[in-house]
Amino acid sequence: MNSPATSPILALRGVERTYVTEAGSLSVLRGVDLDVYPGEVVGLIGPSGSGKSSLLHAAGLLERPDAGLIALDGRDCSKLSERQRTQVRLTTVGFIYQFHHLLPEFSAMDNVAMPAMIAGRSKAEARSSATEMLTQLGLAQRLDHQPGQLSGGEQQRVAIARALANSPKLLLADEPTGNLDPANSAAVFQALY
Repeated sequence: MNSPATSPILALRGVERTYVTEAGSLSVLRGVDLDVYPGEVVGLIGPSGSGKSSLLHAAGLLERPDAGLIALDGRDCSKLSERQRTQVRLTTVGFIYQFHHLLPEFSAMDNVAMPAMIAGRSKAEARSSATEMLTQLGLAQRLDHQPGQLSGGEQQRVAIARALANSPKLLLADEPTGNLDPANSAAVFQALY
């Protein structure tokens, strides 16, 4: 048995995913095997439509693969119920999407604090942590602004802070700095590493 320091935080074995549309079947994941270890940074590179986002969605338990095993933090998640998958996502995985997916009626601070409160942290603790993270990402003056009052780059930084709210063991990012200028991209990478 591997020691915790050498055990992968994410293990995929034989993962397959095919999408069926009116135009036919499109196989995007074919027998994918992958191990990601704590502290490791892995990049997926490929053309549009090659399955990168599908792989991230499967790895993060957002979509079920058609076949294969997905283990997070040593736990086989392949046959978990939706409720169990949600709990694993809440406690183990952080997501940074290509598009921010913020809740429009809530402030930047509330968008970031919400996952921590759902995970059981007090409102005061969650808001304090959210303030710290947003400040680190250059948004100290925008804490009480709703997403519609923020630029696209500011919205993306709020989404990044939200992904980090529960100190996830695994962070999955789909083009996390695509909407950011070089200076803000550097601030994001500093926060992530």
